[in-house]
Amino acid sequence: MTVAATNGSASTSDPLALARQAAVPNRLKECVTSGRLAHSFSIKLVKTVEIVHYAAAAGYDAVLIDLEHSSFGLETTNQLSCAALQVGVTPIVRVPANTSDWISRALDGGAAAVIVPHVNSVAEAENVVRYAKFAPLGERSATSGMPILRYNSVPAKYANPVANDATVVICMIETERALEIADDIAAVEGVDIILIGSSDLTADMGIPGDFDNARLADAYARVSSACEKASKKHGRPVTMGIGGLNGRPDLIEKFASLHSNGRYAMSGADNGMMLSAMKAGAAKCKVMSDKLQAYN
Repeated sequence: MTVAATNGSASTSDPLALARQAAVPNRLKECVTSGRLAHSFSIKLVKTVEIVHYAAAAGYDAVLIDLEHSSFGLETTNQLSCAALQVGVTPIVRVPANTSDWISRALDGGAAAVIVPHVNSVAEAENVVRYAKFAPLGERSATSGMPILRYNSVPAKYANPVANDATVVICMIETERALEIADDIAAVEGVDIILIGSSDLTADMGIPGDFDNARLADAYARVSSACEKASKKHGRPVTMGIGGLNGRPDLIEKFASLHSNGRYAMSGADNGMMLSAMKAGAAKCKVMSDKLQAYN
């Protein structure tokens, strides 16, 4: 087996240990399992790898490459994912559909976590695991030279379980019918995070964008409880994710404070931050222009 030494670690004859040594650390997973709130920066607009470096310099734990709400293709996703692995932030890909051709190819291209939107049933959650995980958890097709293993040549016997452990599966709850069966969705073996899509969920509730509504707070409490039950069942953490509240950091803090298993949050996006900064800059220019006009 050919595995390059990484991080100056000592050599070993244990092939499984060598495979683990080859794997890129999953910062998102490390954060949530240690109880620290992990933050991701969503990429919807900027296609060049510089945006990943900016996210790393800003201190984000992960970048979320959003294929559901952008025109990006898999080639762009691959480049951004690989850049993220290199700079030490976790590449998360939100796929546009719950299908193998999106999920497995995003992971083959370098993603260390996959988000699947609009999971409304146990069967759909099981599909996500099936496409994202290698056997025995799933049916993902074996491949060699995975970016998450730093392209090392690792026999599938060792590469597959290590890749399974390094890959985070995230299912989104965005409808009331999904909320009603949150316990069952969270209990699916292989699901790591249940992410609440606050925008779509409030829309489905008939209160679009009313993030201060008590019904949304109740939804977070319900999902948190479901994750707690699933954690006890599986003997490992199942985390609640906070999504769709980029503009409400106060609510992110509130839900994370209320629920100790709420340890992943979507916390900003390139398009929103760019627009906000441009508006602030334009407003300053307008004030300056008005002052100059008053002098004339």
